[in-house]
Amino acid sequence: MRMIFIANLISMIGSGMNSAAVIWYILQATHSEVSLGMLIALQTLPSLILLPFTGVLIDREDRRHLMLWLDGARGVIIFSVALLVLTHRVHLWQIYLMNILVAIGFWMFFPTVNALIQELTPDDKMLDSNSLLLAALQGGWLMAGALVGFVYNHIGLGGVLLIDCASYAGSLACVLQVRKGRVTVSRPASENANVTLAKGAVGRYVHELGEGYRYVQKNHRVLLVGVAWGLFVAAMMTQGVLSAPLSERILHGGAVGYGWLNAGWAVGAFVSVFYAAGFVRRHGANRVVTLTMAIIAASLFVLPVSRWLALAVFIYFMMGSSRGAGGIALSSEMMQLVPRHFMGRVQNTFSFVASALQICTALLVGEAAHRNGLIYGFWIVGAMYLGAALAAWLPARGLTAELSEESSAAGKEVISN
Repeated sequence: MRMIFIANLISMIGSGMNSAAVIWYILQATHSEVSLGMLIALQTLPSLILLPFTGVLIDREDRRHLMLWLDGARGVIIFSVALLVLTHRVHLWQIYLMNILVAIGFWMFFPTVNALIQELTPDDKMLDSNSLLLAALQGGWLMAGALVGFVYNHIGLGGVLLIDCASYAGSLACVLQVRKGRVTVSRPASENANVTLAKGAVGRYVHELGEGYRYVQKNHRVLLVGVAWGLFVAAMMTQGVLSAPLSERILHGGAVGYGWLNAGWAVGAFVSVFYAAGFVRRHGANRVVTLTMAIIAASLFVLPVSRWLALAVFIYFMMGSSRGAGGIALSSEMMQLVPRHFMGRVQNTFSFVASALQICTALLVGEAAHRNGLIYGFWIVGAMYLGAALAAWLPARGLTAELSEESSAAGKEVISN
């Protein structure tokens, strides 16, 4: 677990710098929010083809080996583009292509690492493991996003991409130490028998794929938690269209202002690690998600009229803290509800939904922000977070009703006795 934590921290420092630098580079090259929306949409589109199928791979293969392959492949791709940038031979379409290929690995990497964390964690420690994972992800990714705002003017896109390559090398070295050999998750004997009855490799693959979809359909609570997670992820990714233009057009802070906004979000997310587990245990995962998603939505409605950088940074701090607590609650709830041998397929089902939604909303937000004003883009993303709050509230409401009925039935039994 320590090796996974360190690997993700190192990797996310590079990935966070990469993401923020590419967004700023494209905004400066095109001066258009539509281009940023196109970037977000294009880097998600190929995942729609792969996500319905890679969940079976995550559940069938050694998840540590998958992490090694994904990090290695992404490192090679980024290093190739870094050389083009440093030799002044890069074109904008090559930046877009790099993000598409790296994003394919991104959409497969996080279901894999979540499944591996679930595999290695005792049931009563899921909240603690997710808090540590978030500390690595947010501490690396988002603080790196803040750092790039301050160093971009000195080292440029090429220097940032080289740092990202070095971070992948460090991550690979850590993941190699997690364990030795090939280890896969065991399945119940009855399910193994059903898979064996399927004819041929393709037949077994299709059977396992269908198992994941049937599991989601039959579990109403898992479905609603997954919808909340899908809306949350899509909104968070779409939000990347708006932060750089907010700094450039409304706050007039430039790259440094963009760095401060990312720093506010990063510090808030990191601080949430210290209170999220206790907060979720006290109030329940669904209620925490409802509250935190509503706070982020309200913050997004306020941001376009915040004219001072300090105020905007504070709002980003509140959003980052809410994102941290809500993300820990959602991940932990999913890990506790879903059996280990289904985790890859269930996560990828909702990742597919998030990807499809993100493509639509990224293009919509980019177009609305460019043509009608940034305020409309912020309102659209805020509405997505409100949808996540509603989806999380429904199972919490149902759970309260179930507990009330059980309590009432127990009371009647005591009276009759």
